[in-house]
Amino acid sequence: MILDRDFFARDALEVAPDLVGKRIVHILPDGTRLEAVISETEAYRGVEDTACHASKGRTPRTELLFGEPGIIYVYLCYGMHWLMNVITGEKEQPQGVLIRAARNFTGPAKLTKHLQINGDFNGKPIYGNPEVFIEKTDIVPEIVTLPRVGINYATPEYRDIPWRFADKNM
Repeated sequence: MILDRDFFARDALEVAPDLVGKRIVHILPDGTRLEAVISETEAYRGVEDTACHASKGRTPRTELLFGEPGIIYVYLCYGMHWLMNVITGEKEQPQGVLIRAARNFTGPAKLTKHLQINGDFNGKPIYGNPEVFIEKTDIVPEIVTLPRVGINYATPEYRDIPWRFADKNM
């Protein structure tokens, strides 16, 4: 079963652990199915979260974070790596979940490279989309929480908060 908009219309701290064990799928124009089982996510939550892009205010880059849940937010990191997030929560309450890793793909850039996800997907819905979507699996992950990584610019309070969710068996 493919996840619908309602799945993402919840707080990032609920969606992030619930995405672990789900399968992300990209169907290429020739019908090839690229997929990966999500093993790790990170929650980013509101303008007060100094690790969240929305903490810098509303800009053309962050506008999607203030929008509807279930929308893909892809950005370029270090000028060379695409990272994929999904907007969560309520409109005007900026938050999202970074798809951080999957089975066999340790890191968000390796995952997007495998799935062939790039900036063209920014702003597209992840629900009701025959090209890219997330579906349920029978996997029951054993979730552990950890501090987020790669956010040295954030204040210590938000840098060290355990908003990374991983399946300890993947």
